[in-house]
Amino acid sequence: MTARILDRLVGNADSFWPHWRKSPGVFVSGGDALSPFTLADIDAALASGFFREPYVEMWQDGRRVQATGFTSSRTVGQEAPAGFADEAKIHALLKDGATLLLRCIDQWHAPTRDLLRILALELGRAVEAFVFVTPAGQPGLPLHRDDADVLVVQLAGSKSWKVHEGPTDGAWRAGRVRTDEPQPAELFHTVLRPGETLYIPRGFAHCATGQDGLSAHLSLTVREIGVADLSLSLKDHVLRDGDGEAAGDGPLPLSDDALTAAATAILDNARRHLADLTPDTLVAQARQQRMDRMPTPVPGLSLADLAAAWATTAEQQVAEKPDGEPHARSA
Repeated sequence: MTARILDRLVGNADSFWPHWRKSPGVFVSGGDALSPFTLADIDAALASGFFREPYVEMWQDGRRVQATGFTSSRTVGQEAPAGFADEAKIHALLKDGATLLLRCIDQWHAPTRDLLRILALELGRAVEAFVFVTPAGQPGLPLHRDDADVLVVQLAGSKSWKVHEGPTDGAWRAGRVRTDEPQPAELFHTVLRPGETLYIPRGFAHCATGQDGLSAHLSLTVREIGVADLSLSLKDHVLRDGDGEAAGDGPLPLSDDALTAAATAILDNARRHLADLTPDTLVAQARQQRMDRMPTPVPGLSLADLAAAWATTAEQQVAEKPDGEPHARSA
C-alpha cells in the first residue's frame, strides 16, 4: 500500500522507518496540510454546548485540574447533568498557563476519523488522535511514557520537546515518571513548528513546553497490541464455529453425558483451529481486531435524506391511487 498519509506527515516514509521503535526524529511534511483539525474546530467544539468531559481535560502545574474548574452543569428538564465544557473557565485557565487536552478527536471529528483509518491501514495498527493547547512558556503534561508510538503534528505556535530514554524490557508501565524512580536520560531536544512532525517511539519518556504563541499540536497515537489482546484473539480464534464465526451461547445440555459430549466437541473444534495458527497469524489477527474497533462512519443516517425519501414515497402513493379515489390536496 502506498503510504500517502504517512508521506504527508513525514515527507517520505523511507526516511521514517529507520526510526521506528528505535529513536525519536523530526520530519518535514510532504507539502499537503498535515491535519484536517484546526483551532477553529476546537472553538466549534467548545461552543457547541454538547462537548463535555472526558473528551476535555485541563492540566496545570503537573496536575489534572478538577473537572469543576473547567466544566459546568446544565439544566435539562428536571435534571442538572454536570461535566459540560465551560468556554469562559477554559479561556481563563489558558490565560493562567494551563494546558487544554482534547481526547479521542477521531470519535467526534469526521475528517480526522477518515484520515486515521487510512493511516491505520498503512501502519497495520490502530491509531487515535488527541490535541494539546499550551500557552507560551508553560509546561504541558509532566514527564511521562505513552503506551503507543506517537506522531506529534504541530498545528499552531511552537513547542519545545524533550525526549528521554525508552524502557529496556517489557517490565515498564505507561504514565507519569515518578520522582522516586530512576530518571531516564535525555536523548533529544527540539522545537517543533507548523509543517513539522515529531516521532516518539513507544515507551520513550517525554515532556513539552509552549514556545512561541499559543502552541497547539495533534498527537497521533499508534496503538500496539499487548498480551491481553493476544489472549483475546486466541480465544476468538479457537472458539470459532464451523462457519468461522465466534461460537455463541449454544444449547443447554440436560444430562451429564450431553454436557460431556458438548465439551468434547468444543475441544475438538479448538484443536483444529489451533493446529493452523502461527504466532505471526495471531499477532496480525490481534492487530486487525484492534483496528476494527476504531470509529467508522455510519451511512444512511441523514434525516434530510430520510425526509426527502418519505416525501417522494408519499407522492408516488398519491399518484398511484386508482381513478375515482380522492387525491391529496396540494399545499
